[in-house]
Amino acid sequence: MPVQRDRPYAGMNFHVDLGLGDGPDAGVSEVVFPEARLLVNEYRNGNDRVLEATKLPTLTRYDNLLLRRGVAGSLAWYQWWDEARNGGDARRTVTITLLDEQGNPVMRWRFLRARPAAYAPSPMDAAVGDTLFETLEIAFERFEME
Repeated sequence: MPVQRDRPYAGMNFHVDLGLGDGPDAGVSEVVFPEARLLVNEYRNGNDRVLEATKLPTLTRYDNLLLRRGVAGSLAWYQWWDEARNGGDARRTVTITLLDEQGNPVMRWRFLRARPAAYAPSPMDAAVGDTLFETLEIAFERFEME
């Protein structure tokens, strides 16, 4: 799937699919990708002549995925979060697809066994005419790129 070219892609054309089966989720304005870390344990035998430890990989840790969009009356994010907080099996596969300037897919990130970890609308202020946003923080167990 990755389509390589000489110049980098702009990060402003993308689709977000929350795994509902009805296509991309409209209106997402910002995606904050998580950092992935491979944790290591340092180990050294007591009789090693070398004074450096061996680094053994253990677990992979991920920060949460953050999505942000303008509030437009849809309850889909809240309902998914509500399903998770009420003990439902809210796990899904979330897919972020990067698009080129013509709207063709060039790269995908898949977040497996994902579920909402936090939901927050932005503050409202009658003295300021800012857009009202909602943020969905998504925890997941694994991610893949293609």
